[in-house]
Amino acid sequence: MLRSLYSGISGLRSHQAMLDVTGNNIANVNTTGFKASAAQFQDTLSQLTSGAGAPQGEVGGTNPAQIGLGVQVAGISTNFSQGSSQATGKSTDLLISGDGLFITKMGGETLYTRAGSFDFDSAGRLVTPDGSIVQGWGANNGVVADGGPTSNITLPVGAIIGATPTTTATFTGNLPSDTVEGDAPLVRDFTVFDDLGASSTVTLTFTRSLGASSYPTDGWNVTNAATGGSVSLAADGSGGFIATGGPLSTDIDIDLSGLEGYANLTTVTGTATNGKAAGTLNSYTLSADGTLVGLFSNGEQLAIGRIALANFVNPGGLEKAGGSAYRATFNSGDPTIGTAGTVGLGSLSSGALEMSNVDLSQEFTNLIVAQRGFQANARIITTSDEVLQELTNLKR
Repeated sequence: MLRSLYSGISGLRSHQAMLDVTGNNIANVNTTGFKASAAQFQDTLSQLTSGAGAPQGEVGGTNPAQIGLGVQVAGISTNFSQGSSQATGKSTDLLISGDGLFITKMGGETLYTRAGSFDFDSAGRLVTPDGSIVQGWGANNGVVADGGPTSNITLPVGAIIGATPTTTATFTGNLPSDTVEGDAPLVRDFTVFDDLGASSTVTLTFTRSLGASSYPTDGWNVTNAATGGSVSLAADGSGGFIATGGPLSTDIDIDLSGLEGYANLTTVTGTATNGKAAGTLNSYTLSADGTLVGLFSNGEQLAIGRIALANFVNPGGLEKAGGSAYRATFNSGDPTIGTAGTVGLGSLSSGALEMSNVDLSQEFTNLIVAQRGFQANARIITTSDEVLQELTNLKR
């Protein structure tokens, strides 16, 4: 049989594969996180009809004569270039700006994806649309121990953060030096919390005293009626005070060093610098490094977990597993797992998705090229058939 007949058949098969790849790219033009593929061709074996001849004396060398036996698909590569971003406004939609893939688990199998369209299921786990669970690191008392084995990212619905007692308070502002002894005292309140989170009010009374101290004589008396504690503030001559006596409270360290004593200003205020009531989880936010931050009813913000990203030495070696996901292969190498924004990994943006990186203009051009290549190879088969027909007509 004619070699050209089989060459034409191999051309039809190869260009059909190119059409299949191009058609799949176009079909996924709006698929979140999709990466386009491209088919590469290579020639098959060539039949050697005469070998190369070495030059000898008065005779020059000759080149080998070979007839090719067709074409085959050398490989189908995946283009991992960044796709365009689309804002969604949904807090659980995540976009990777740069390299890296999300890590998910489905039925014990670890998969990787660029599609960041996530939601929380009824168990509080962060999942993909097909139910794969997003992986990362959990937090203990707001501290994320990243770098270890990953686990399911879970939002602890109904979580309670314990109360913390107030141990320090600070007073700042100005006590007016133009106040005279006998004027109405200044009363300032601030709220504190005990070990169980119950709140109470501490009241300090500032009374003007021109003889509060031997150095210098100008100052104020500060008293806490609830505990009986008192402190004398003596002006230091440069707008500040020297405190003596105390303490104002046995449980709370009350700092008065920030007070000043200039004229015509009454701005003294006090506040507890720590202490909170117990609180429940109200909402959450996602930061650029993938940290899931819980917002509690008592105003506290604590890290709940952190989403992990993976990168590969050869991402083109990943195998498509469906659902816009990939699985690792021997040629992709082992994943390098880390936090978004670190070396080799991109940052995360909340409320946006990465769209497909399919270039429609290029894909339609590839359609034309594949179609014409298919037609040309079909013409080879037609022509070879005509030659065979002529051969059979030699004997009538």
